[in-house]
Amino acid sequence: MDIATLRKTAKEELKGYCRVCPVCNGRACAGEAPGMGGMGTGSAFTANLEALSKVRLNMRTLHNVKTADTTVELFGKTLSMPILAAPMTGVLYNMGGRLAEDEFIRRVIDGAAEAGTIGACGDGADPAMFDSGLAAIAAKAGHGIPFIKPRAQDAIMALLKRSAEAGVAAVGVDVDGAGLAVMALKGQPVSPKTPEELRELVGATTTPFIVKGVMTPDEAEIAFAAGAAAIVVSNHGGRVLDHTPGAAEVLPAIARAVKGKGVILADGGVRTGADVLKYLALGADAVLVGRPLVIGAFGGGAEGVALLLGKMRAELAAAMLLTGTASVREVSPRIVSFQS
Repeated sequence: MDIATLRKTAKEELKGYCRVCPVCNGRACAGEAPGMGGMGTGSAFTANLEALSKVRLNMRTLHNVKTADTTVELFGKTLSMPILAAPMTGVLYNMGGRLAEDEFIRRVIDGAAEAGTIGACGDGADPAMFDSGLAAIAAKAGHGIPFIKPRAQDAIMALLKRSAEAGVAAVGVDVDGAGLAVMALKGQPVSPKTPEELRELVGATTTPFIVKGVMTPDEAEIAFAAGAAAIVVSNHGGRVLDHTPGAAEVLPAIARAVKGKGVILADGGVRTGADVLKYLALGADAVLVGRPLVIGAFGGGAEGVALLLGKMRAELAAAMLLTGTASVREVSPRIVSFQS
């Protein structure tokens, strides 16, 4: 399988729901949510890429780094790269429905595992979304991370229990999903969580708990004070609130506030291994990748997902060598500069 064939097949299978643009920047699909675009003007989607584009890598080639170690330890697992598959659901109304929900998420979870890393599954108004994701993870002996919408406390706790029984590596709540109107329309309202409610949820499971959708230093501090093992700096791919900044804009301040208190993940606009290295230099321990893996899953199944992740890993290793970075576990902020 090659990238060109994968992209051609994906474009046919996605039926216009995703144009498989040369650069996935949210311009062609602005406002298409449901769909693959960003909310409203789509500016929050494009902000993720624009923020990353303003971060420049400082090339260095006079050093003693001969090999690049891309391996990382997360949630008790050794991964081949600090790149995880982000949670994605809604195949029918976001991606055209050529694949069933269970088949799509199985391709993502299996492809991530094939690439030596780990995938996540999501939650939604249709119970089949969470159920199929958890089943795909269970089939991989728990090698995956389910994310739960910010539902009522008792509903989340029930899903936390099921996740623990499946032996998952970690479990999360994407608090940035608090504004998803489709959930309320389906009789399953979501809402923001108070610090006390978050602490209650963290205390309801012994599985490492991730808070996804943190965009300010104070909320990062709240998440770790509540006992979270990790946060995801994310604006939900620009799909919940128009006009938010890009994740790369807010990550440095968040990292300064909470570095060392837990795992910091970043999500938004990652298209290449160089983007991954930028996020690591800005303070992340690893990143999540979403939309590109939709193309992988539709264009080449699990093999397509693994192919794209492998490509990013190779790009990451090349960028590390050309910035004098020996390990993804020790990335210096000195390797980046900023375009004004």
